[in-house]
Amino acid sequence: MDPFTKVSGPVSVLLRDDVDTDQIIPKQFLKRVERTGFGEFLFYDWAKEPGWELPKNEVLVTGRNFGCGSSREHAPWALEDYGFRTVIASSFADIFRSNCTKIGLLPVQLDDADVRAIAEAGQVTVDLDSQTVTWPGGEASFEIDPEIRHRLLNGLDDVALTLQQGDAIDRYEAERERSGPVTTEVAATA
Repeated sequence: MDPFTKVSGPVSVLLRDDVDTDQIIPKQFLKRVERTGFGEFLFYDWAKEPGWELPKNEVLVTGRNFGCGSSREHAPWALEDYGFRTVIASSFADIFRSNCTKIGLLPVQLDDADVRAIAEAGQVTVDLDSQTVTWPGGEASFEIDPEIRHRLLNGLDDVALTLQQGDAIDRYEAERERSGPVTTEVAATA
């Protein structure tokens, strides 16, 4: 996963509350085995509405309780595949928030007034290092768990975190070795 430090630019605005994961990526598109290719189906049903437009920017500004509903990981995958690097909302569903951070998509929770001001301004800078969001006419800070912040800043997913412990894993395995027949290897046939 790519490190997240700062994004700056125009925002895509979807000021709707209680957007659930089935609205983000409908169930009929969850049959892929890869984590890619979901972006084209993002907000699939809403995209059919007259006047629908969701520019491909790095920042999505949306309403409260974003990502509620089922805990499907596909919702953050679709947002990321579409091009978003961060989502700004006044609240997020807990599992959705966690799923976002595991793939490098930064959920930023701000007061509703700040969310609306950013949507109106149309431009934003999100700085994870300083934990600030700035836009024309305003600035706010946001909270994030220090370990999650570290992971995002350094581009560390669960596999990368595990691989950092390679020496400790090797020591553990060596301490657990025992004599006797090996039951985990396939014998070579002659």
